[in-house]
Amino acid sequence: MPNKMSPKSLPEMTVQTPANPTSPAQERARFFNSGNAFNIVLDPVPDHVFATKIDDAMAPDAKTGFITCDLSSKFDNPTPATTPFLLARYARINEGDTIQAEFNTAGSIWYVISGSGITTFGDQVITWNAGDLFVLPGCANADVKAVDGNAVIWVVTNEPQMVFENAIPAGINETTIDIVHYPAAEIDRQIDLLYDVSQGEHTAGIALIFSSEKQFDRRNITPTMTLAMNTLPPGDSQRAHRHNSVAVALVVQGENCYSVVEGERKDWAPWATTVTPPTSYHSHHNKGDKRAKFLIVQDGGLYNQGRTMGFSFD
Repeated sequence: MPNKMSPKSLPEMTVQTPANPTSPAQERARFFNSGNAFNIVLDPVPDHVFATKIDDAMAPDAKTGFITCDLSSKFDNPTPATTPFLLARYARINEGDTIQAEFNTAGSIWYVISGSGITTFGDQVITWNAGDLFVLPGCANADVKAVDGNAVIWVVTNEPQMVFENAIPAGINETTIDIVHYPAAEIDRQIDLLYDVSQGEHTAGIALIFSSEKQFDRRNITPTMTLAMNTLPPGDSQRAHRHNSVAVALVVQGENCYSVVEGERKDWAPWATTVTPPTSYHSHHNKGDKRAKFLIVQDGGLYNQGRTMGFSFD
């Protein structure tokens, strides 16, 4: 008779260890099989809106520092995370104060919500104002200073990905991420150019994609992060679509706007940070009388490189 304790199928087998290891290296070996190696169930990325974090950042008595959009407890991340690979923050910098860009990240994205200031990295200086966008490589020990009133900046990094890979950013001479400054007026000019031509029936909305000299071939802002200013004309909607990358968005401009994610309506709020889960069907809708604008960071470079973006319309 067969042993009742023996597994009846491959999925029922436990992890196996070497029978007679003769060295520490052999002893460390572990063996799974085609039935139990791929049945790990991970908590999904939630559909979420951080609607009140901006209030904390804008509060008159707020101190200089970072306010994190943290969902790590929802998907069991060991460190703060907005998604498994991305982390969004609001930076409050009081007038005359300096905050440092010291993150374990390949690169960081900074969108100026309010205020003006100066970012210094070595001999490079970026003078920024509300509506500007700038990008720093992860090796940048940059000083970000508010110089004319208090400043609030939206910051996104890929710190959770770096923790997952136990990686550190490349040095300044090896990094493939440029220090780039996109002034607000130039962003608006580029968006206006898009509205002067036909959208095309297979295009998902009218979006400005940000890149740089070093990332030109990838069309990304860093090797794994994609960055876009998505827009919607008044009264228009972006048709339902899906993709394998997650989307972390900042509502830049959009009164009476909302998204529909897997049939559930998600209303926008001024300067809110929203998370749209990967593979979810979602659409965006502008019922207001002004052009809607929302800045979107995705981990799309991972999927583009793997040929697995999986974009499709509903």
